[in-house]
Amino acid sequence: MKIKKIELFGYRNYDSTVIEFDDGLNIIEGKNAQGKTNLLEAIYYCAVGKSFRASREKEVIKWNGDIAKIKLTINKEIGNKIIEIIFSKSNKKTIKIDGIPILKIGELFGELNAVFFSPDELKLIKDSPEDRRRFMDVSLSQVYKDYFYSISKYNKILQSRNKCLKTITDVNSLKQMLSVYNIQIASICLKIKKYRQSFLEKLNPYAKLAHNYITSGQEEINLEYSGIIENSEQDILKALSQSEDKDIKMGFTTYGVHKDDIKVTVNGVDVRTFGSQGQQRTVALSMKLAELEIIKQDTKAVPILLLDDVLSELDNTRKLKLLKFCSKAQTFLTCTEFKFDVPCHRINICEGNAKIIKD
Repeated sequence: MKIKKIELFGYRNYDSTVIEFDDGLNIIEGKNAQGKTNLLEAIYYCAVGKSFRASREKEVIKWNGDIAKIKLTINKEIGNKIIEIIFSKSNKKTIKIDGIPILKIGELFGELNAVFFSPDELKLIKDSPEDRRRFMDVSLSQVYKDYFYSISKYNKILQSRNKCLKTITDVNSLKQMLSVYNIQIASICLKIKKYRQSFLEKLNPYAKLAHNYITSGQEEINLEYSGIIENSEQDILKALSQSEDKDIKMGFTTYGVHKDDIKVTVNGVDVRTFGSQGQQRTVALSMKLAELEIIKQDTKAVPILLLDDVLSELDNTRKLKLLKFCSKAQTFLTCTEFKFDVPCHRINICEGNAKIIKD
């Protein structure tokens, strides 16, 4: 799985641009605010159907335009595959695979697997459990469509259950409704838990190897699932029932996989609470590099690696180690200036225009 080229029209600060890529390391150079991150965002959209930014989708449309388009050509073993995404100010976005519109976002997963990392991904370690759940959800959804549909269904049921807790004032009527939702949630809860536990069991050894490599063996990372402890639908159903009085008092669902987390330690110490920012950043990067390895293991295809302004946050030793690791996958790395003597395809971005840099 390799990206051959991308075509952008009216996307953020790109008017009409075609960029061809190399199968190995692609360096996206340029000054700040020229469109480097926008390019990575467009590629990421074609993998998971959404941005890694928290912005509204219509913001990707160039300020003076009505539509924006991304067209990505991928080379796969069975031939080329074309993913096209069209954004409109007046309609919902349209996603096409080989010219055929898809009806559900889940149909996109697996066409292009991608792992994204930037200094902002420090939130994976530093911020709330929601960020760590999102990490698991995006990775698992790319590999297992069943997981994507399960987590989507769970979130819809959870939203409905929470709405009941906020709006139904009669306790007897409310408890009758909650018992219906509890049954629906219990079976999906168990499925999601098993997926996440398995994911972390596979991720942990790869994260250890990556972290050991980056830190030259000075630190050891460990990842553990932290969430519901029940191992059967009946026990989960019982726990949901027992939490009803608390849920009614709080006005939201207090038990379930939407409370899951990942416990991360370095040398046996909770890195979120006691780790330095440098340690937290290295841990987050190790988890992302490990994610690449397990997606490769599960899909038998190497995902693409998107690295946004990562070199500026690392010392020279770790920069070189990361660049060496990049040889395992087709990589897109943004930076303001690249001074390393490694084989790469260099592209300069200036005001939304791309130019190949030749040595």
